[in-house]
Amino acid sequence: MKRADPYNRDTALDAAMTLFWRKGYHATSLKDLEAALDMKPGSIYAAFKSKQALFLATLERYFLDNRQSLRTMVAEQGSPLAALAEFMRKFGCPGEAGQSNQACMVVKTMLDTTEADKVIGDAARDYLDQMGDEFTSVFRAAERAGELPPGADPDYLAHRYQMNLTALRIEVQRGRNQAHLARLAEDLARELEALRPA
Repeated sequence: MKRADPYNRDTALDAAMTLFWRKGYHATSLKDLEAALDMKPGSIYAAFKSKQALFLATLERYFLDNRQSLRTMVAEQGSPLAALAEFMRKFGCPGEAGQSNQACMVVKTMLDTTEADKVIGDAARDYLDQMGDEFTSVFRAAERAGELPPGADPDYLAHRYQMNLTALRIEVQRGRNQAHLARLAEDLARELEALRPA
């Protein structure tokens, strides 16, 4: 494994994010982090201050990566509605194109936190809100582009879209058959495409 020292922050964050995403905050020990990052405890704390700070940094990285993925898709597709449909489809193909076979790290974090983890729980909820705002902005762009029917509510559509995406990713975490997941994602994507006025 390539060494992830304090001066290679990106490599260290990627390794920590993979570990935290799989095991969760509480189940990840310092020994786990030492092995994954190939760093001594002192180096980990010198670079990231605390386990909590490291976790928060990986959660932010996860959120930013997902938001950028959506923005890139919107820019490449040219059609806001098509971008949302393709974004949905990609999560129906775990293991392909770098997709994980796990539920959303932010959702898993929110469900895993307790009252004692207020800082982490608040961060997870904030990222979910921000991603919801991102979906809303894309639906509003679709509305401006004439891709939504008259009277459509972009805020409601964004909320429903986020719920469907979360549910799909939970099915991925459950280990559903690949063909079944792809079919679910395709049905949800086609529902979006069907919003276009005839």
